[in-house]
Amino acid sequence: MYHSFDLSTLLRLGDLDIRGISDDFMALTIREYFSLLSDFLEAAPKVSDALTKITVLGGDEADFKSLDDMKHLLRSMGYSKLTPVIDGVVDAGKKGSKEFAADCAKKLLNDFSRLYNRIIITVKPDRPRNQPYNPDEETFEKQTLKVVLKQLEHEEATRKLQVLAIDDSPVVLKSISSALSSNYTVYTLSEPMLVEKFLKEITPELFLLDYKMPRRSGFDLVPIIRNFEEHKDTPIIFLTSAGTSDNVSAAAMLGASDFMVKPFHGDTLREKVSRHIVKKKMF
Repeated sequence: MYHSFDLSTLLRLGDLDIRGISDDFMALTIREYFSLLSDFLEAAPKVSDALTKITVLGGDEADFKSLDDMKHLLRSMGYSKLTPVIDGVVDAGKKGSKEFAADCAKKLLNDFSRLYNRIIITVKPDRPRNQPYNPDEETFEKQTLKVVLKQLEHEEATRKLQVLAIDDSPVVLKSISSALSSNYTVYTLSEPMLVEKFLKEITPELFLLDYKMPRRSGFDLVPIIRNFEEHKDTPIIFLTSAGTSDNVSAAAMLGASDFMVKPFHGDTLREKVSRHIVKKKMF
């Protein structure tokens, strides 16, 4: 089955060397690249089953062949991180080293599942059968990957950076938006339970988190945010009405970059946000 993908999100995930593929295969079109990704998603369940069999039962020739085929497909997609591990599993299987093959397959299965889950979130919804094909979409997919990447790089260079503020107070969220919207695209959430869904669609360059909220506090949100690979180092600034040393220390231990005591002045907020975003882009 053929799928369309959100190329911008794929680039932000950083798992695939899409730019490298576009340099090596300059005539490769968007549709051809999306076809490779679609083939990956279609073949992934079979490969996962093969890895499970190798882990538990040792696997057979067909299982090892499916791994070898997947290795070549991953390379075509721009993903070579798992190539040495796949080679290790296949070589161990050929030599009859079932225990070593099982150990390698177990590790590979976790990494492979992670890659699958990160790519599948970039799949665009299928077009309804009664909806005509969009000519603009057809034109887009006929372009080369190289050309489209240049267009996206230009858009990335000129777009406003994104900030996500999470606070259960509409007044605070309005103040944040008012202070930052001239320089940034500001997203606001008053319901912290929705953060995972939001981060599957938008990739902010900085987070502003209220320290104390119902159901999920700002402290609860930090590990959730850090669990997204693209947010391992994204700046997080805590907003708190009590800037005690205990709160500051706890926030720092969780990986927060800074904190602000509410109520805050707009100029102070802009200065902090600017400083941490610039620092992130530099390093």
